[in-house]
Amino acid sequence: MLLSLVLHTYSMRYLLPSVVLLGTAPTYVLAWGVWRLLSAFLPARFYQALDDRLYCVYQSMVLFFFENYTGVQILLYGDLPKNKENIIYLANHQSTVDWIVADILAIRQNALGHVRYVLKEGLKWLPLYGFYFAQHGGIYVKRSAKFNEKEMRNKLQSYVNAGTPMYLVIFPEGTRYNPEQTKVLSASQAFAAQRGLAVLKHVLTPRIKATHVAFDCMKNYLDAIYDVTVVYEGKDNGGQRRESPTMTEFLCKECPKIHIHIDRIDKKDVPEEQERMRRWLHGRFAVKDEMLIEFYESPDPERRKRFPGKSVNSKLSIKKTLPSMLILSGLTAGMLMTDAGRKLYVNTWIYGTLLGCLWVTIKA
Repeated sequence: MLLSLVLHTYSMRYLLPSVVLLGTAPTYVLAWGVWRLLSAFLPARFYQALDDRLYCVYQSMVLFFFENYTGVQILLYGDLPKNKENIIYLANHQSTVDWIVADILAIRQNALGHVRYVLKEGLKWLPLYGFYFAQHGGIYVKRSAKFNEKEMRNKLQSYVNAGTPMYLVIFPEGTRYNPEQTKVLSASQAFAAQRGLAVLKHVLTPRIKATHVAFDCMKNYLDAIYDVTVVYEGKDNGGQRRESPTMTEFLCKECPKIHIHIDRIDKKDVPEEQERMRRWLHGRFAVKDEMLIEFYESPDPERRKRFPGKSVNSKLSIKKTLPSMLILSGLTAGMLMTDAGRKLYVNTWIYGTLLGCLWVTIKA
């Protein structure tokens, strides 16, 4: 009986965030859809500006749960500018929470609405979200030989031509690092060794295509590249690294701290030729690897479980997130209180998903 109560209490920790985040999706898509229709006769910049604002509202609600609700401690190292910039964000990839970390940094620069992702192809089939991410400026890419460089270039160039603010998030490893998946790690290390590159232990060998295309298209538009290294503290055992928390585990408060190191790199310091950029990018990941080895394995207790340099405990004010959660939750609750509202809500889930899937199929 006691065990059942404990398990029930544990599951309730992520039930509320899940219900609210998923439950408000139709409300958000409806609001966006209305604005998309109204803005059809206006200059594109008007649509983009309000779309970014709407996206900021939804992601602020996401951060209410992932920061304020969980109480996670955010420790920042390095040089995160206070003002928003047009940037490419390159980070190590280890958890589904990695997408939220980009939001965590962006909101501290008042750039949350400008976050756009390079996403793996399969995510375009997510109900409602898959279609909308593409409308907000997300780019779906296939891996390896199926990578469509021309399509990515065309999309990025259209954003640059339109003056779209860019906080473009790329995870160059292409898949999540998991120390327990030894075959993936071994294959990555063998690939690096065959090409005369440094063999990495705590990150995978980065892929160059998406990063090179993004930089080549936007080099005259960008202000900088952010090289971001992330550690989720809490699941390592006696210094030995374990699999990073999933979103569910994170919302169940299994991660007390996130360590985030930011290295702002001026665009003039990034090589433009693809092969040189490949070695540059691998070198950046070698630096990440060294920091992670120090973090997990340093014999000096003072240097373990921290990144080099001074850390800042960055707390996000609830004033930045709670209003968004209350607005979207209130609008959704109001819709569900009437028969017509409930019908519209259900139809948005059903037909919105079907139309979104049809759209991504046509665009494929």
